[in-house]
Amino acid sequence: MAAAPSIQAVFCDVGGPIYDDENFVAAVLRAADELRAADGLGPVDRPRFRSIYDGVRAEQGGVSLRASIAREFLGSESRKRELHDLTRDYWAHPAGTLYADVMPFFSALAGRVKIGILANQEESVIRSLERDGLAPYIDVWGVSAVVGFEKPSPELFTWALRAAGVAASEAVHIGNRLDTDVRPAAALGLSTVWVLRGEAPTSPTAAQLAEPDIAVWTLDGLADRIFTELPAARTASAVAS
Repeated sequence: MAAAPSIQAVFCDVGGPIYDDENFVAAVLRAADELRAADGLGPVDRPRFRSIYDGVRAEQGGVSLRASIAREFLGSESRKRELHDLTRDYWAHPAGTLYADVMPFFSALAGRVKIGILANQEESVIRSLERDGLAPYIDVWGVSAVVGFEKPSPELFTWALRAAGVAASEAVHIGNRLDTDVRPAAALGLSTVWVLRGEAPTSPTAAQLAEPDIAVWTLDGLADRIFTELPAARTASAVAS
């Protein structure tokens, strides 16, 4: 029997695993408020916004938050692009919004694998990661605004694999969404880790928890689990299928 492939590269999403997703929420709200003001309307109803946001988080089914917000508060889903473009102007990751478990996790991976960012983010995220001391650990910068591809399309994942010089079976992707992280990565043969914070649901179902190879609430202790559990899990999955 052939040996299980070893993990040679770890790719990580940004919003949720690394930075608080409230940074994105704040940008969407500010953009929506500004567009409503231009229409002569008051600010977005915050409780209603949270209800929509929580519904998108629970569904994990490819529903666009910005499309939902445009439909509810701007009168038409067709204004999604307008909302998207304005959100980009306000989307940032301020100092202090890096999760405390991120630096220890990246330090534990350093020298053992190639580390990459694989995220739908603006170019400014690179400066945030530099400011917070993570840049020296990063070998592959798979930032959608720079590369030109967005998850869940396979192009961003295959770009990152080529940049790291590894096969899909030798890589793991860490993200906090099933629809844009776990499912497209698994479809290409990558191992997957689902981080249950940010845009992940507050109470994931058993069926949802069964989709990734590993599901975690924090990054604490994850580095060792990547090397001890994921190759075996991936091989067992292949045998079962």
